[in-house]
Amino acid sequence: MTLPLDGRHALVCGASEGIGRAAAMALAELGASVTLLARRQEQLDQALAALPRPAGQSHGSVSADVSDSDALRAKIDALVADRPVDILVNNSAGPPGGPAHAAEAEQYLAVFRQHLIANQILVQATLPGMKSGNWGRIVNIISTSVKEPIANLGVSNTIRGAVATWAKTLAGELGPFGITVNNVLPGYTRTKRLEQIIAERAAASGTPEAEIARAMLATVPAGRFAEPEDLAAAVAFLCSPQAGYINGINLPVDGGRTRSL
Repeated sequence: MTLPLDGRHALVCGASEGIGRAAAMALAELGASVTLLARRQEQLDQALAALPRPAGQSHGSVSADVSDSDALRAKIDALVADRPVDILVNNSAGPPGGPAHAAEAEQYLAVFRQHLIANQILVQATLPGMKSGNWGRIVNIISTSVKEPIANLGVSNTIRGAVATWAKTLAGELGPFGITVNNVLPGYTRTKRLEQIIAERAAASGTPEAEIARAMLATVPAGRFAEPEDLAAAVAFLCSPQAGYINGINLPVDGGRTRSL
């Protein structure tokens, strides 16, 4: 099976490292022209230089902080005015850990803006081009916490759940326009986010980080942590023409760790 994306333009958020960068690479390898979005231009430049560039592909980058709603809207409006977006991959770093009851209201508001509000701005900016072409793919990188809340990630669990429900609603609204909306739910994946979670758990419990990592790994039937490329493969398939009848799903990519259906 081939998954051709020649002639498509993908906007990938959080694309300077980790899952976002791997997803951008996978989409470019399938023939899409990719625009990378992240905060730090130097890292964006490095990721951009690594993308394959067969004939017909034209890659680019946008430096933006998704927490700055007005600036984000202006930059994406300028991007789509020059070149409509066919594929949108929403992806942003998770917040620090901690129990839900201890988080300040401002923490919830800040993360809500970074995730759901930023996603909404990006969808509204890219939607006209997708509707015009009667084709589009929106994939949100969320978390397995939308199926099973993860201990000590109170703010993240809450906001990820909101994004999942928002995406499911959009899937029903946009399906008639040939646009699919799906969520990829990473399990334990070798990224800076995993390092952060392990360090926080070690600090809270006084347990060495290596022991924390072994305990986490023991819950994964596949017997290993995911690599960003594992997630990228799922994103690439959901963005392909062959996934046109898959809409409104939450796809765990977690080695079997999630126990719920």
